[in-house]
This record gives sequence, structure tokens and C-alpha cells, in this order.
Amino acid sequence: MNTYVKHLPADERRAVTVEAVVELAGSQNPSEITTAAIAKHMNLTQGALFRHFPTKDAIWQAVMEWVAERLLARIDCAAQGIESPLAAMQAIFMSHVEFVAEHPGVPRMMFGELQRAEQTAPKRIVQALIRRYGERLHRLIEAGKACGELSAALDTEAAATLFIGTIQGLVMQSLLAGNVERIRHDAPRVFAIYQRGIRSAQ
Repeated sequence: MNTYVKHLPADERRAVTVEAVVELAGSQNPSEITTAAIAKHMNLTQGALFRHFPTKDAIWQAVMEWVAERLLARIDCAAQGIESPLAAMQAIFMSHVEFVAEHPGVPRMMFGELQRAEQTAPKRIVQALIRRYGERLHRLIEAGKACGELSAALDTEAAATLFIGTIQGLVMQSLLAGNVERIRHDAPRVFAIYQRGIRSAQ
């Protein structure tokens, strides 16, 4: 981070702080990211950081809000203007994969929040993100069944769950391999299998 961060307006400073955390999470365990590490990454003092975020949890909440807003905007943009529900689902799948490849720290943070036993504000944001994502998939799957692209007997809820779970599995494999590029390589082949499972036989 450049020293210009010190002279940014408050809103921009908060945005740059969020981006710094996302960047740091790409190279280390999010649970080990301290406010001191964030401040150092930005060439700031902890005091300067706490003028914009009263607690570390407040920083994490802002990060999760950033993730939810960016990811939903990305998948909405990917599906926009595509008439075929199945093609729209494929576009969403690939755009989500690309988002993860660009921000490898994001899934680490999301998994970390969901594993927490207590109900925190960041965890609620992640849960709401998954719910809103699922609602988008439900609409597309129902539209696909209505137009005959997808099997009429398809379990919509299970298909939506499997869609998200498939991406989570790809993410986990890339994290285990220590190679984020793997997700870009594997995603098209994996979606092809998912697609065969939900597509209408006709």
C-alpha cells in the first residue's frame, strides 16, 4: 500500500482498508490477520485505522459487506441479457469462479466466518449472501423447467444447493492444492457434468 492512503477521505480510507484485508487474506490465514498487520500493510498506525473502524469485527463486517455486494453484482451482470436459463447459470458459475480466482482470500474468510459457533454480524452477512444467491438460482431453475431446458422433475432446491456446493468444492480443491489457477482449469469440465445432470432429456 502506498503512503497516499494516509491522505484519503474517510470513505475511501474505509474502502482501501477492506481491499487491504482481502489482499492479506489471499496469502495468510484470515483468523491470523491482526489490526496491526492491516495497519502495517497500509503504512498506517493502528490508531489511524481505529478512527474509521472501532473494532476488528467492524472491519470484518465491512469486508463481508464488500464481498456480498461485489459477488452478487458480478453474477447479476454475468446473467444479464441471456435468454437461456441454463446458459445464464453457466455464466454465473464461471463469473463466480473468476471472482474467486481474482480474490483467493474471499473464500478463506467466508469459510472462517461460517465455522464460528457464535452468530456474528459478518456471519449473518455471509448467510444472507448465500440465501440471496440461492434465490437467484431458484428463479433460473424454475424458468429452465418452464421452458423445457431443464428436467420437469428436477428438485429445484437440491439443484441450487448442488450448484453452490460444486463451486465450494472447486474452491476447496484449489486451496488444498495451493494453486488458485486450478479452479479456472477445472470449472468448465465440472459444470459440464452438473449440466448433464439437470438438463432435460429432450
